[in-house]
Amino acid sequence: MLKTRTAPEGADDGYVPSARRIERERFRRARARRATAVAALSTLVTGVVLFLVITRSPGWPRTRETFFSLEYARMALPKVLDGLLLNLRLLVVCGVAVLVLGLLLAVARTLRGPVFFPLRALAAAYTDFFRGLPLIICLLMVVFGVPALRLQGVTTDPVLLGGSALVLTYSAYVAEVFRAGIESVHLSQRAAARSLGLSGGQALRFVVLPQAVRRVVPPLLNDLVSLQKDTGLVSIAGAVDAVYAAQIIAGKDFNFTPYVVAGLVFVALTIPMTRCTDWITARMDRRRAQGGLV
Repeated sequence: MLKTRTAPEGADDGYVPSARRIERERFRRARARRATAVAALSTLVTGVVLFLVITRSPGWPRTRETFFSLEYARMALPKVLDGLLLNLRLLVVCGVAVLVLGLLLAVARTLRGPVFFPLRALAAAYTDFFRGLPLIICLLMVVFGVPALRLQGVTTDPVLLGGSALVLTYSAYVAEVFRAGIESVHLSQRAAARSLGLSGGQALRFVVLPQAVRRVVPPLLNDLVSLQKDTGLVSIAGAVDAVYAAQIIAGKDFNFTPYVVAGLVFVALTIPMTRCTDWITARMDRRRAQGGLV
């Protein structure tokens, strides 16, 4: 039996890069450093120019006092953060409800057969109506219209009504995202599942939906980011969230710094979710390029 000798770990394999390769790598490193320096310099110049334009404007002293007062910012931050808890609760509850209702609508729109035509028509009418209806109008109609009916057992809580309006609107958008994912799965996948003895419902549940959901994760996360921002609109119903807390403070002395504080708080929440969405999208793109995703 012939035995092959392997070089020990860490041993030099004798490879010596050519002079051309060394020069190419040196050129790439130099180009990367130059690109980084140019980007940093252009960013610095842009920032300085914007700073000078804003601070040298005639109305800057009054604007700084009205919108960027440190005194009002310190006073508003604790109350804005207390109100933010309501926005976070709305995001979690409404997010789950939107995903469930959106998935049901998408499945209803993709059902086959003439017997399911009424269900498909209702789902299509729902998505068309609430995608075309502005969210602010939907909130006003639900928040002020439902209590006006004086129905027994129907809540008049502005938080619940505002959350219901968010679910009604966003489920229409999410339904279209799910439907696009379902229709992107090739028909051969469903045919293969049926050939293995699965029923139509089983093929949808175990074969089509898992692939469809994986494909639409990035746009779903983008919709959740938008939902996180739009939870602040429940303030028009009188719910004391971050935006309404800022409005209460701003209404006392007509100083709008609390609005800036509330906006920065929402931005601080949105940026991590956006970066997470970008990371997941890039990861799925790499796996798809390597053949890891169907």
